[in-house]
This record gives sequence, structure tokens and C-alpha cells, in this order.
Amino acid sequence: MKAFIQPLQNLAEFEQIQKCAGENRGILEISGCIESQKVHMMYGLSGLFPSHLILAEDEKRAKEIYEDYRFYDKEVYYYPAKDLLFFQADIHGNLLIRQRMQVIKALLEKEKITVITSIDGCMDFLLPLEEIKKSLIHFESDSPVDLDKLKDSLVTLGYERVGQVEMPGQFSVRGGIIDIYSLTEENPWRIELWGDEIDSIRSFDAESQRSLENLDEIIIYPAVEKIGEKDMVSFLEYFSREKSILFLDEPNHLVEKGMAVEEEYLQSRMHREERGEQKLPDNWLCRFETLQKELNQYNCIAFCALEPKRGKWKITEKFDITVKTVNSYNSSFELLVKDLLQYKKQGFQIALLSGSRTRAERLAKDLQEEGLNAFYSTDYDRLIQPGEIMVAYGHAKKGFEYPLIKFALMTETDIFGQEQKKKKKKKNYNGQRIQDFAELSIGDFVVHEKHGLGIYRGIEKVEVDKIVKDYIKIEYRGGSNLYILATQLDALQKYSGADTAKAPKLNKLGGQEWNKTKSKVRGAVKNIAKELVELYAVRQEKEGYVCGPDTVWQREFEEMFPYEETEDQLNAIEDTKRDMESTKIMDRLVCGDVGYGKTEVALRAAFKAVQESRQVVYLVPTTILAQQHYNTFVQRMKEFPVKVELLCRFRTPAQQKKAIEGLKKGQVDIVVGTHRVLSKDIEFKNLGLLIIDEEQRFGVAHKEKIKQLKKDVDVLTLTATPIPRTLHMSLIGIRDMSVLEEPPMDRIPIQTYVMEYDEETVREAINRELRRGGQVYYVYNRVTDIAEVALRISKLVPDARVDFAHGQMSERELEQVMYGFINGEIDVLVSTTIIETGLDISNVNTMIIHDSDRYGLSQLYQLRGRIGRSNRTSYAFLMYRPNMVLRETAEKRLAAIREYTDLGSGFKIAMRDLELRGAGNLLGAQQHGHMNAVGYDLYCKMLSEAVKEAKGIHTMEDFETSVDLNIDAFIPDTYISNEFQKLDIYKRIAGIENQNDYDDMLEELLDRFGEPTKAVLNLLAIAKMKAIAHQAYVTEIKQTGKEIRITLYEKAKINPAGIPALMDKYRRRLQFKTDKEPKFLFLPQGKVVEALTEFAEELQKLVEE
Repeated sequence: MKAFIQPLQNLAEFEQIQKCAGENRGILEISGCIESQKVHMMYGLSGLFPSHLILAEDEKRAKEIYEDYRFYDKEVYYYPAKDLLFFQADIHGNLLIRQRMQVIKALLEKEKITVITSIDGCMDFLLPLEEIKKSLIHFESDSPVDLDKLKDSLVTLGYERVGQVEMPGQFSVRGGIIDIYSLTEENPWRIELWGDEIDSIRSFDAESQRSLENLDEIIIYPAVEKIGEKDMVSFLEYFSREKSILFLDEPNHLVEKGMAVEEEYLQSRMHREERGEQKLPDNWLCRFETLQKELNQYNCIAFCALEPKRGKWKITEKFDITVKTVNSYNSSFELLVKDLLQYKKQGFQIALLSGSRTRAERLAKDLQEEGLNAFYSTDYDRLIQPGEIMVAYGHAKKGFEYPLIKFALMTETDIFGQEQKKKKKKKNYNGQRIQDFAELSIGDFVVHEKHGLGIYRGIEKVEVDKIVKDYIKIEYRGGSNLYILATQLDALQKYSGADTAKAPKLNKLGGQEWNKTKSKVRGAVKNIAKELVELYAVRQEKEGYVCGPDTVWQREFEEMFPYEETEDQLNAIEDTKRDMESTKIMDRLVCGDVGYGKTEVALRAAFKAVQESRQVVYLVPTTILAQQHYNTFVQRMKEFPVKVELLCRFRTPAQQKKAIEGLKKGQVDIVVGTHRVLSKDIEFKNLGLLIIDEEQRFGVAHKEKIKQLKKDVDVLTLTATPIPRTLHMSLIGIRDMSVLEEPPMDRIPIQTYVMEYDEETVREAINRELRRGGQVYYVYNRVTDIAEVALRISKLVPDARVDFAHGQMSERELEQVMYGFINGEIDVLVSTTIIETGLDISNVNTMIIHDSDRYGLSQLYQLRGRIGRSNRTSYAFLMYRPNMVLRETAEKRLAAIREYTDLGSGFKIAMRDLELRGAGNLLGAQQHGHMNAVGYDLYCKMLSEAVKEAKGIHTMEDFETSVDLNIDAFIPDTYISNEFQKLDIYKRIAGIENQNDYDDMLEELLDRFGEPTKAVLNLLAIAKMKAIAHQAYVTEIKQTGKEIRITLYEKAKINPAGIPALMDKYRRRLQFKTDKEPKFLFLPQGKVVEALTEFAEELQKLVEE
């Protein structure tokens, strides 16, 4: 970083500051500073001491400093303040504690460290560092372990024992394997024991539960912060006076803010004590006065714009420096060049920072062409000579110049005006997600392909002829039970219909009704498959417009996307572009949950079409959404000569007329609008791309009009209802689909609380959000008294502007309210769940949900996704009514609500109801009844087969292969005790189809549960053999005594000419009988399963294609 720091050495004051700062105790004050320049000087002075603490007034300012400081030094930490107000919640999300623990870990492990926090981050009491250090658990491979002691100490540290580790702060014990997800780590750890010492330690991926890499040692940090002990200290005391230097940003603001935090806390205490609630602990907040006294004992340097009030600061020295801000150029390149030439004349050293490497290189080239001495560099230590301009990749909020030493730093913000967000880097995991962990609980409805609908009654071990096997018990109508081998699980699915409220009708074992139902559905499915395939074939035959490859502008446009794209997003963008560059007409469906970046895919496609001077229509279902997408388009395209228009009711007739004219003449490139765009009076000069957002919300009539529009235009459809995996597979090759499954990294820093409803908390939550200039959603789902609730809130918080919205208002009223809310004229919006559909307002960062125990998981998930769209910490309060404990046991309620808090773990919410909605939208309503009749999974299976048939692909006929051998093949409780996990593994073993699957499964079992027992290995081998036998048309393999009977399917497509050779090979050990169903009688030699596998492979060679 010499290029940036060297010039400071020439500043006379800087030398004196360095001298004084060495021995200073108290506040050394530097006035005349401005935004990013403070950070520049902090870094310049940071070399004096190894550890540094930077104090800012609040979270927002602390994060700005953090972003600026990261440019100079990547090893910098942000320490969030504890929530002093909402400590009485039943459940806290552990987001904040995680970030705080990571800082404590760094403080204990690193010599050199820089921490940035807001003043309230220093105002709560903590355990002394020494105490924390004592409580850490340290392991190396080979170290001995006492398992019971370890469990106890993990619980003491605040870890919670679960069946399968998925979230930070959990641990699980399975036999000799311990999984721990430490708060300070990206990935959880797996410790495998050999006897009572550690055999290996490795990190694993929480999602797929597969190992990532081996580790030599680990240190486990606490998962909770203890309070109420004696000898508590403030965060300040984690920094030693001898080795640390403190930087204070605007001491005046610190005093003001510190007092405000204390005031807020005392108010809250007073209110609660008046209402006779439990007292807040006294040693919970460190008084600001005490903190200020302590600060005066440390070596502090204060940076301020103007000279501060003395107050109680002990000021030891004062310096004043001269710094100027850089002009802002609002994208005018000429002005920039003019100023730079002026600087060059005066011999300035100039650093120009750009948020993207390619743009930095281009900027350097452009400046060279203007005769400036500019160069692009990645070497931050290369000194800049007077008159030179170094263009580099980096970030600072605002530029500044030191006129006396002739050094200036400029940023893209100064040149182009807007701020680019930092890119987030994400990790890629190798390994499969655990697919379809549809948790079967006893009493769930299940569908068996042969016997129909029954009730799952659990796993039972049954011993037949001294051989133990796991059977699954299913109860049918009339109380008859069916036992099926756990290895035959692939014929079983959990039933899920659309109507979860009413129980489906059970089938009778051995009756005909199930077969009738099945054939009825099969007929309907055949028709739909035929239609789909025909419709697609017609489109395939026509030729569409061919776009050229990406231009430089396209690349630049894509770099301006402020976030890191997810894998899925990149794939969707790739596919879309490939479609546009090919001769066929694009018809692609992009599915992804709210906020997964569908709009970005559309933006890039639109930009590509516009480059080919073709027009784009972006069709949305509601006026509000139109307004929002219009704003997004204008914002993203404003650097480029692209004309975007809006057509909806918010526009006056004159504006609409102008837009329509523009479309006809080809002056408008992109039009965003509601169904107004489909009206007859609208003509396009050259329409090239139609983008339909939330297709499921358009009516039939609109869809017909859209069909007319899209005869030979490229179409991109976006939908938020996730398309289920199973359905996706069955439609592959009929419709081009891109599925965005992976959530954007770090999008939601949402801190979730679950607590009893309490007006005080509501007041505090709303006040806190308004103080930082944000807005609040209050979700209340009863229309009848929603107005009263809004009134109650405006009494609670008199300064807030409160309004309400619900679905029974006329569309006009609703739009007025929503529009007001988007434009910030309303602070608190009391609303029913209508907000769950699609509004993105990044200024809303607090949500309070009334009676949260009445919502389904999916609704809570969707609602919570409405906040947390900016870089501030967001808060979600899930409230339930006080004293509900009387009705249900407290434990049960908390267990349910616990799940709500883990919402962020979103994987669990591959929710069935969403899947059903998705399927209904895609296939049309009439299919819904059929889906209910046979259950969702089986329906998909049938559809997939029908589609293959319609396309003329050969499919295996419908028969089952059953295997019954006298071998122990099951999963013992000692190996996997958790029943959910056991069922899941059974189901996946039953799904093994080839050697690869087998190897993969074996590796996963070794990794997750340790060395498999003989019975488990047998289970795997039988599953593999069964798959091969199935491909060879075997319906049954049954062992009686030594002999094994192998029955073939009656319509087996096997070449009979090959059988004699097979008989010769096995000689006397094999007989062949031609009954109605041909059979082999086989006497295996050696290991039964291996001999059978070999025989099945021989038989498979005889199969006729």
C-alpha cells in the first residue's frame, strides 16, 4: 500500500502526530478531516501499534468505515453491538453472536488486528478474555476424549444437541462420530473416534453432510455469551493499553449516540418496571460516562471535521490538517479530464479507484488517449510520481485531496455518481444435496405403486428363519396391514395432495379400485404429454432471429451488477444467451424463489436484444410491480443509450400516448407495463423479446393475447413458484427451463426473535427502525379490525405515520397506499399477508408478525424474505399471544417455533404446498384432480413416462423386482439410531442404479456414520444387484435352502438364442424352466450376492434393444 501511504510522510503534521502518538494517554485530536480521508490516515498511523480499535457512532457509519478500511487491509473485523432491548425473547437468531464470536476468536489468535465497532458495541458487559480462553475446547488428532464429558462441556458452551447438524450452534453424536458446527466457522466439523481417542477431524458441508477436508486441530468457541457474572468488563478492555491505539470517529457524535443508547435502555427499564415486569439486570449496560473515563486512559486519536466540544474528553494535543473534497463529475468525462490536466500541471500524485478491474483498465486507456500520464496497476506498492495517475481496483466511499502534499485519491463515486456494492464471494460445495428428505412420520399417508393409499405405521424388525430384516408397516382400509421390506422402499412415496385439510380416502388391499384410479390418471397424463410435445415441435420448426455474440457494452453492463452471481444464475444467463444466438425461437422458463435474481437474468437478456436494435416488452401483473421494475431498468441502464418507458395506470394519458408513439417509431427500446401493453392500440416497430414476470398471475384471456404476441418472438418467462424437482425432470426436453435453487450469498442478515406479544417491544422496535430512517411492516391478518390495530400503533408511537392495507380494498386505494409506502411517505404499514407477493422495498428492515403461530412455514418464509434486502441488519419479530402456554405444552410450542427461527436454513422448506402450486400452474388446473387421486410423486413418475413415450423413447415396462435372500441386510440401530435418517438412507439405497451410485453411497455412509456393519454392506450389494437384475427383466429372486429361483418377466425382451451358452457356462448349477413365466434355478458358489450379481450381468447382455 506504499503508493497510498508514502505521500503522508511529506505532511509536516503527520510526523508530529506520529511522534506524539507513541507515548500518548488521552485524546489526540485531528480536525479538518473528511469521510474516506479519515480511514486513509487511520491506516497510515496503524503501523505504530499492533492492535487497533475504531469507534464509530452507529452501525451504518461503522460499516462505511469497514468497507473503506478493507481496501487497505483485508484483515479487518466488524464487531456488531449486542441487542440491549430484546434480550427477553424466547429465541434469538444467532446471527449477531456469530459475528461477535468471530472477532473474539481473532483477538485471541492474532497479534495484529483491526476491529471496527459502533459506540454501543463497547457498552455491554462481557466475560474477560482470559475467562473465555479458559472455556475453549481444544482438540488435535490423536488426543484422548471422554465422550460424556465432551457432551456436557458442549452444552455448557451453549451448543444444542440435534439429530443432524445443520445450523451453527448445534452438535450431534452418532456412535463414535461427533459433528459440531462451531459459531466461528464457515463449515461444521466431524470428529471420528477410535476407542476413546480421536482418529480424524474433518470439515464437512452442512447441506450434503459430506466431508470437505482433513484438519489437524480445532478449537471450539462458546455459542452463547454469558452475562450476570461478577468481574464483567467492557469490549474496550479486550485491548491492552500498551499495545493498542484507538481511533475515534467524530467524538461529538460518539457522545451524543452513547448518551442516546443509555437513555433508550433506561427508558425501556423504566417502562417495564412500571408495568411490573422482571427487572433488567444492572450490569447489562456500561454507562457512557464510565466508558468515556476509560477512553481517556487509552491512547486515542480523534478524527473530526470541525473542532469538537471539549466535554469530558481529556485532550492532550490538537492538530489541524488541510484536506479538500474532490469535485463530483456526474459522469461527465470532459470535466474529469479538464481537472486531471490541471492536477498534472501542478505535479499532483493521483490515485483513481474503480470497482471493477476491466473498467479500471479501460479508464486508464481512455485517459491515456486524452494525453494524460495514466496507467493501470495491480501493484499497490509502486510509488506514484508527480503528474502520474494510477488507476487501480479498489473501493473508497468518497475521494479527497491533500493540497499541501499534492496527493489526491478519486473514486468511481466521484466520477459516475452512484456507489457500487461490494461483490460477495461465495464458496462452491462439491457433493449432492440430500434429495427429498420428505420426513415420514408415523401416521402419514403413503402411496404404494401396486397397492394404493395407506397409512405409514413405522419400521419393525421381523425375524424369519433366523434372518433379521427391517420391514415397513402400512395400514390399509379395513385394518389390513401390508409389510414391505425396507429395501423395496423405492415403490413407496409420501402422499401429498393439494387439499391438505381433508384426509384422502384409503384403499383396500387387493381391491380393484386402485388400478382403476391409476388407469384413469394414466389416460389423462398421456393426453397432456401429447399436447406438450406437439406444441413444442411446432415452435422448433420455425426459425427465429439470430443475435450476435456479446459486445463490450454487454460485458460492461454485466459488471455493473453489484452482487456476485450465483452458479444457477450464471447458468440461466448462459442458456438464455445461447438461445438468443441460435436459430430457434427462444421459449425459456426461469423459476426461482423471491429475491433469487430472476430480474437480473431478464435485464441481461433485454440489454442483449436492445443491442440488436430490437424492442423488448416486460410484462408484469400489477401496477406497483411495473413501477418497481421500471425503476430497476432505468437505474441499471442509465449509463447506456437505452430508452425505457412505463405503461400503466400511474402514467397520464399524455405520457402513455407519447410512449405508444415511441414504440411505433422505434424510439423506445424497452417498455415495462401491465396488461395495458397487450391493448390493440399498441404497435411495435421491431419486437424482439417478450419477458413475462409471474406468469401464473395472468388470466386466460391475457394468456391468449400473449400467445398472439409471441408467435415468432423470443420469450422469457419468470415465475416465483418454485417448480418442483420431480416435475422439472419430467418436463425436461419439452420446455427449456432454468431453475434458480441456490439462494444468493449473505442476502439476508435477518436477526429473528420469537417472543410473546408485548407493546413495549413493539414500540421499541418501531422507534429503533425510525431512528435509523427505515420503515416497518406490521403483519396482521384479520381485515375486520386492522384499522383499529393501525390506530393502536399510532398511539403507541405518536411520531410515526401509520397506514394499513389489505386485499379487500379497491385496487386504486391499495395502489395509493403502497405507492406512498414505496416513496417513504408512510413509516409503518399494517398489512395482511398481501405483502408476501413480490414487493421489494429495501428501506424496510423491520417486520413484526402478529400471531405468528397461526402461519404456515412457507408463509413465514415468504414474509420474512420481504425484509433484509439492504446491507443493514434487519429484524423480524415473530409474536404470539401471551399466556398461550396454558393451551399447549410449552415445549411443543417452542419446538414448532424453533423451526420458524431456523427459517434461514431454507432447505427444509422445499415445501410440498409450494410444489403443488407450482405443478398446478405449469400443467393447468384440470390436472389437479388427477394429482390428488394418485398423489403427487406418482403422478410425476407417470407423466415422465408418458412424455418419453410420446417422444418415442423406449422405456422399461412396468414391473417390480423383488429380492428375498437368506442374508442379514438391514441398518442396525447402533449404526443409525435416528429414524428419519434411517428411512432416508433406506430410500436412497433402494434407489441405487449402477456402480457409481453404489460407490457414492458407500463413501457417504463411511463419512457420515463410520465403518458400515456387514448387514449394511449386504444391503448395498443387494440393491446394486437388484438394479442390474431389473434391467435384465427379472421379477423375483427368491432363495429356498441353497437353491435360488430367478423368475423372468413374461414379456421379457431377452434373446432366447443366448440362453444355451449361458447354460453351458454354469453347467449343472443352472436349470431353465419355460412356464408362463420363464424361470432359472441357480445354485451359487461362494458369496451369494456376488455370484448373483455376476449372473444378472450375464443375463443383461442378452437383453434385446
